[in-house]
Amino acid sequence: MPAVLPHVVMVIAQDGTMTVTVDGVPHTPEPFAPPWRRESFAHVLDQLSTRHRSPLRVEVREADGTVFTDIITFARRRRPEPETPAELAPKASALPELVAMHGEGFVPGEDVAVAVVIAHGDAGPDGTMRGLLTGDQLATSPTREVILLGRVSGALTIGHPE
Repeated sequence: MPAVLPHVVMVIAQDGTMTVTVDGVPHTPEPFAPPWRRESFAHVLDQLSTRHRSPLRVEVREADGTVFTDIITFARRRRPEPETPAELAPKASALPELVAMHGEGFVPGEDVAVAVVIAHGDAGPDGTMRGLLTGDQLATSPTREVILLGRVSGALTIGHPE
C-alpha cells in the first residue's frame, strides 16, 4: 500500500486571510482567535507537523490563482543530553562570529532554506529573510556561497554573506 501524506490546503484571500483544510477537513484557529492570516503560515504548519508527526503535502493557493505545492517534513525536537559536572563549570563567553545573508521576495512567514542547508528560518511579515551562520558554518563551503530558498514562494537568493 503506498504511503499517504496528510494533504494541507491553504487558500489565501485578497485581504490576506487564510483558510486551511487537512484532508478536506477545516483546520480553524482556536475559538475566539482571529482568522488565520498569511502571517500565520509557519505557525499553522508547525502545529500540523507536530500533530501528525509525519511529512505533510502542502498546497498554497494564492488569490491571483498561483498554486505552490511542497512536502514539509516534521522536525523532531531532541532533548538535550544531561550535562556532566565538567560541562557545568563556568565557561568563557566566546560568542561565535555571525555573518548575514539577506534576501527578499519571500511569502511572509514562509520557511526559507539557508544552504548549504544547515538551518531554516521564517521570513518576516514583510517577506524578507536574514539567514545567520557562524563563521565555522560558512567555512564548510569552499565557495562561501549561501542560498536562501523559499519553500513555498520559490524565491531564491544566492550570494556571499557580509
